[in-house]
Amino acid sequence: MKTRYIPEAPPRAEIDALQGAVLLEFGANWCGHCMAAQAPLEAAFAGHEGVTHYKVEDGPGRPLGRSFRVKLWPTLIFLRDGQEVARLVRPLKADDISTAFTQLDGH
Repeated sequence: MKTRYIPEAPPRAEIDALQGAVLLEFGANWCGHCMAAQAPLEAAFAGHEGVTHYKVEDGPGRPLGRSFRVKLWPTLIFLRDGQEVARLVRPLKADDISTAFTQLDGH
């Protein structure tokens, strides 16, 4: 699991072409909601180390976040082979995140 949002985001076409399980996490390092979501995310991420995690710094004019219509932080988007299978906005419970991981796993 990544721990810091990075400003360099891959282009949408690259994300759409990814194979396997991917978690896109949009937010900002200074965002209180994002900080509050980290402990439950870490708890839910356990056992899912094979999921590719992109922790993308978002904001006005950031094309990847806009292409996914991200409006609030953090937004977690779970992708399987480039297709969205689950989305959580401002999650605070590990159980909610675990449920999304289950959808990602297809179980």
